[in-house]
Amino acid sequence: MPVIDLGGWFSGDTAARARVVKQWADAFETIGFATIVRHGVDEALLDRIHAGALSFFDQPLETKRTASFPGEQASQGYVPMGVETVARTMGEDVPPDLCESLSFAYLDWEDGPPDNAFDQGLHRPNRWPAEPAGLRDLVLEYHRSVYRLGRQLMGLSAAALDLPEDHFAPCYDRMATHLRLVHYPDQKREPLPGQLRYGAHTDYTGFTILRQDDAPGGLQVLDPGGQWVDVPPVRGALVINAGDLLMRWTNHRWKSNLHRVVNPPRALTGSTRRLSIVLFTGPNNDAVIECLPTCRSADEPARYGPIKAHDHLMERIKASMPEGLEA
Repeated sequence: MPVIDLGGWFSGDTAARARVVKQWADAFETIGFATIVRHGVDEALLDRIHAGALSFFDQPLETKRTASFPGEQASQGYVPMGVETVARTMGEDVPPDLCESLSFAYLDWEDGPPDNAFDQGLHRPNRWPAEPAGLRDLVLEYHRSVYRLGRQLMGLSAAALDLPEDHFAPCYDRMATHLRLVHYPDQKREPLPGQLRYGAHTDYTGFTILRQDDAPGGLQVLDPGGQWVDVPPVRGALVINAGDLLMRWTNHRWKSNLHRVVNPPRALTGSTRRLSIVLFTGPNNDAVIECLPTCRSADEPARYGPIKAHDHLMERIKASMPEGLEA
């Protein structure tokens, strides 16, 4: 798993920046994942949001359900165990994933609705749990910090794709984000055959920014040789992976790779609860995505036609839901 020190990119030193650009390009052309350090997100903030999220999931189910959207089970609010089966997006018929989640969308609009017609049609206020106190402020603080990082990563990505550093700026001035707090409870009962904490899947849009902990039963990614390998947690680091829309945008030059969250060893039952903090990022909802000029040629023509970023996202989300549930 590549570990990339972003300090060189932020330093302003030409040679250091060039080294990071090459590492970034290599990572996403091969495995589609990288662990980043010196990324600018405060480590104490990472710890605080981790603790705040655990406090929410420690509450009784009926209390957590007050943050759910009635009749909807996916894109915002609390989603209990037994609902999502993400491996459906890959055509797998397996039991539901062994996790529960609390999700927030449109966090950059919390202080007021969007100022453009397309986003206004999508906007819906988040449901904030009453407890733990202060969770809303903590989530918004974290989102501001990681949102800034997400846009910085697009400048680095432009350089890694042989484009001007500001190439993606027009598509990311209203960067779409979705923050998901995911709790994988300790597994007191043995999982059903084929059942995982989170089934094998790819992510849907742009970069995913993950803060993982070191609990047993963690993230794995498919390596270029077709073997599942662990993504080791690194203190204070974040894990980045590319989603399907980035792979489409780069004409498969960059890889949106299969990954999963595996079950912990049965012998460790009692001490295996896990929490992940996941920020999904992507271009403006109405950005039209078509093959980048540096990723196509006469020998390698564009594989896909244009598509709006939000349309692509909805296609992928609906594929992961049981029939009859809205995305």
